[in-house]
Amino acid sequence: MSKLAADEGALNLSQGFPEFDCAKELRDLVSKYLNSGLNQYGPMAGVMKLRESIASKVERLYGRAYNPENEVTVTPGATYAMFTAITALVRSGDEVIVLEPCYDSYVPAIELNGGVPVFVRMEAPDYQVDWNKVERAITRQTKMIIINSPHNPTGALLAENDLKTLARIVANTNIVIASDEVYEHLVFDGDKHCSVSSIPELAERSFVISSFGKTYHVTGWKMGYILGPRELMRELRKVHQYNAFCANTPIQHALADHMHDESAYLGLGEFYQRKRNLFLKCLAGSRFKPLHTRGSFFQNLCYDAISEEDDKDFAIRLTKEHKVASVPFSAFYHAPIADRILRFCFAKNDETLERAAERLRKI
Repeated sequence: MSKLAADEGALNLSQGFPEFDCAKELRDLVSKYLNSGLNQYGPMAGVMKLRESIASKVERLYGRAYNPENEVTVTPGATYAMFTAITALVRSGDEVIVLEPCYDSYVPAIELNGGVPVFVRMEAPDYQVDWNKVERAITRQTKMIIINSPHNPTGALLAENDLKTLARIVANTNIVIASDEVYEHLVFDGDKHCSVSSIPELAERSFVISSFGKTYHVTGWKMGYILGPRELMRELRKVHQYNAFCANTPIQHALADHMHDESAYLGLGEFYQRKRNLFLKCLAGSRFKPLHTRGSFFQNLCYDAISEEDDKDFAIRLTKEHKVASVPFSAFYHAPIADRILRFCFAKNDETLERAAERLRKI
């Protein structure tokens, strides 16, 4: 859809990346470390001062003390971290429970490692997890459950009660949780992100993944990290060592310094909530029906009052004829769906959001 947007000269609200740049302070720090000679391989698990900064932040926000030496690994992106976690544990015939709709890298990673994805569907409009369905989906072959909050593409959140229910379900099993928390700071309307790290019974059996790209508006740097108990992290690093080996060295040093400014991430929810609200305000009076977004930087719009086309065809026509690009919701399912919903990214400049909404209002 990003390529189609470029080909058609459309406003690109499809792929999830910010239209604006990161803070000048962070760019200056990268330049400082590039020019100071820190341009060779770093430690396999990550530059220690960055691992220490990550561990300090997580303990401060979620109450879990991860050991920077053997429970924190810096990775070239969060998608890489998820793939590596799956590769470290999933073998041929192992089942992995996936909550649909889901980010589109999970299932290919499972299948490439010989695993079997087992789908549990969340239903519109709230996309809350039916934990009874999850429990019924567990078998002797279940190796992992993948969760994601704030959720892409729905914008839903998992509450503390959700995670405690999950902890009860997996108690007395060997099931590992892989928790995708890349939008942890993009939470709106007074809600709070509940990390798996904050639930001791889950933290001890979980990989927790986050993203510097989403937090600092630098998706092109492909920088993330993964947390986990020592036993799990030992297995993950066996894969990481022979794949990427390490992440970008000067950028790690820059991020370690920049993380001392808490306002850079603690104010992120308010920043993106304002953009969500602007987009919705500008859409008022259109025939699109917004679904409530509690987190992430995506706004979903139902178009069933406009067209009976399937979402892929409608998304393509919307891009070509009205010059606004989105992502069809069916891209996040393993089988065709009848929901007429498109996902729009509002991590864009205000002018872009206003222009896009103006075009959508005319449909």
